[in-house]
Amino acid sequence: MKRKRIVRTWHRATAMCLLIAGYCMPMHAVDPNTRGEPPVEMIVEMMQAANLRRAEALLGYSGRRVYKVDYRGFPSGRHAEMIVEVVYTSPAQKDFRIVSESGSKLLLQHVLYRLLDSEREALQNANRKQTAMSMENYTFRFVDTEQGAEGKFYVLQVEPKIKNKFLYRGTIWVDAEDFAVARIEGKPAKNPSWWISSTEIHHRYSKVDWFWLPVHNESVTHVRVGGQAVLTIDYSDYKIKTATAATSVRSSSAQP
Repeated sequence: MKRKRIVRTWHRATAMCLLIAGYCMPMHAVDPNTRGEPPVEMIVEMMQAANLRRAEALLGYSGRRVYKVDYRGFPSGRHAEMIVEVVYTSPAQKDFRIVSESGSKLLLQHVLYRLLDSEREALQNANRKQTAMSMENYTFRFVDTEQGAEGKFYVLQVEPKIKNKFLYRGTIWVDAEDFAVARIEGKPAKNPSWWISSTEIHHRYSKVDWFWLPVHNESVTHVRVGGQAVLTIDYSDYKIKTATAATSVRSSSAQP
């Protein structure tokens, strides 16, 4: 009986951490002014302004997601996956339809189903304000600039001002042309349980009809008693509904 209680407690703790899902690499900060770059305050202000214009232009979208979770370790390995169709209606409604599911019932019920509930919770008005990428919720520090095949990015280190399960500390990559977040690597601002030693979060976004939407999320959770859980979400088949023409959104540099 004692072993069963430990296993149940471990599963609940692991599920709590995976629900945040969706790594933080310490870097040396650089003064942007020495490179002719805008100060970090201006970068963040322009990002917030672009986010606001995007929110006004975006009426909604639909898409398809593939959720997968794999656990390896004590007491045994488990796997589950789920295909979901989602319809988002601005400003705060998401409807999910589960197309198919397979694998561990425990992971489906305590991780994947709860992920959908967590998304709905994050859309509540109070949570949207408290979790926005803003100077009210985060402290930002300029790290560097990166130039590659996909363009130029400002690399910023972010530190949450409060411990909230929807916030994280780590690094973001901001597209220098659109001022949209293109990549996030971090860890939760609040560890949900003693059973969890660490969780690494990897998020990537891509431009779809002038809007930046998630294309791949991954979280890797390390458990103190041994073992590792990996959750991935792949996004595809976006269809965007806007309030204004795409050319108008583009001219104002609005991204989601």
